[in-house]
Amino acid sequence: MEVLNSFMTWIFKSRLGQIEKFKQQPLSVQQGMLAELLDTAKATEFGKKYHFSKLKSYQEFAARVPLVDYESFSPYIEKTMRGKQQVLWPSPIQWFAKSSGTTGSRSKYIPVSEESLEECHYKGGKDMVSLYVNNFPDTKLFTGKSLSIGGTLEKNPLLPDGTARTGDVSAVIMQNLPIWAQFARTPSLETALMSDWEAKIERMARETMNENVTSIAGVPTWTLVLLQRILELKKAKHILQVWPNLEVFFHGAVAFGPYRNLFQQMIPSEKMRYMETYNASEGFFGMQDQPHSDELLLLLDYGIFYEFIPTEELDKEQPKVISLEGVEVGKNYALVISTNAGLWRYKIGDTIKLTSTHPFRFRISGRTKHFINAFGEEVIVENAEVAIQYACEVTGATIANFTAAPRYFEESNSKGSHEWIVEFKSHPSDLEQFADLVDSKLREVNSDYDAKRHKDLALQRLQMHSAPEGLFEAWLRKKGKLGGQHKVPRLSNSRELLDELLLMM
Repeated sequence: MEVLNSFMTWIFKSRLGQIEKFKQQPLSVQQGMLAELLDTAKATEFGKKYHFSKLKSYQEFAARVPLVDYESFSPYIEKTMRGKQQVLWPSPIQWFAKSSGTTGSRSKYIPVSEESLEECHYKGGKDMVSLYVNNFPDTKLFTGKSLSIGGTLEKNPLLPDGTARTGDVSAVIMQNLPIWAQFARTPSLETALMSDWEAKIERMARETMNENVTSIAGVPTWTLVLLQRILELKKAKHILQVWPNLEVFFHGAVAFGPYRNLFQQMIPSEKMRYMETYNASEGFFGMQDQPHSDELLLLLDYGIFYEFIPTEELDKEQPKVISLEGVEVGKNYALVISTNAGLWRYKIGDTIKLTSTHPFRFRISGRTKHFINAFGEEVIVENAEVAIQYACEVTGATIANFTAAPRYFEESNSKGSHEWIVEFKSHPSDLEQFADLVDSKLREVNSDYDAKRHKDLALQRLQMHSAPEGLFEAWLRKKGKLGGQHKVPRLSNSRELLDELLLMM
């Protein structure tokens, strides 16, 4: 196994030169990417409609092709789902990633082409390992297996004969992995793609608990559920008693900060490493490339052309849109992408904050629709996660999940506030102290919130409820959203979700 480990480490390091190229020449790489995408798709229905063959610059592309969200773009996607090809992209599209960026009732189906699988999602997985082995040359990653928690697959609802399929992007990726990659992972594909999540966790635990697992890839929330069940079955105090060679957790989908303490309790090793990735249904956008920084490297040669809308422009009918060349460090932007799966100037609903332009690095700051701005406070998901992580660090508490929404004026002379529901794994000794810490950190990181909180001018201190164990899981189950990458919105400007949860407490 040592020889295999050395060989595989050398193989994965071979990609580092290409990564260095787009780090050093980001603008030219992106310009070339746009030209390649337009040339490839010029004969498609969409490409003909917007005259891709005549577009010679980014300025012409931005002027000719409209910005779209899922609702305005869905007729093209639905046509493709019904079996028509050459609509958005020239190569056959038979797979669709079922997007769970929100937990709303309407599902979104994102086309997945052969190119996007090979040149985006799979490349991301390879680069993730390449950067990891480069940062940690003493790794023994390839002496064991990678445990991956996949989603579920289902039939295309618009094509009942089943010739095209849909599912969580992790399930689509896993189903199409080459045979050699299947041998390097656990559990079995049949188990990994089970649709009943409660049965799936049980079977995953029993299949993997006696394997030599050296790495884990998945969403923190479901990974914790699986690890806890394995500890129960093995009667172990921590997971290193089960998998002594475990060395890294590749995680994504939700911010890791609020979960870090809980993972450190379950995996008590200073040598354990954590690497964040940003692999959405629409594409693989970023990953950590520095071992001691949580900034994500923007991936620029993945068949994706990026544009950015400053968040203050989002509500405008004609928002300002800029290419990579015009972004500024420290500003929040909504992501707009054009991809090798046929998404064109598509607003994915995520916001990022640039931390560096040499090379381009960023942090995920939230969702365009997940925020609280009921009183002009403009609290984004990033603010909330920083605040709750701080409170956890001070009190030693750990959380399973949380959500927050505004509490509006109830009487003419009353003040508004934010109302939080937090499900704890390890409870703080004093919930009110915990709430104070969250509130004070929010004031520190968000000047608008602080201004509204000054002398309780417009906002009183937030209210916090401790949720019973399993509340959020029960809500997801009730909504038919249990499992996969489905997650509860952290913040909402509406009380609909919060009131539903309060009724279930």
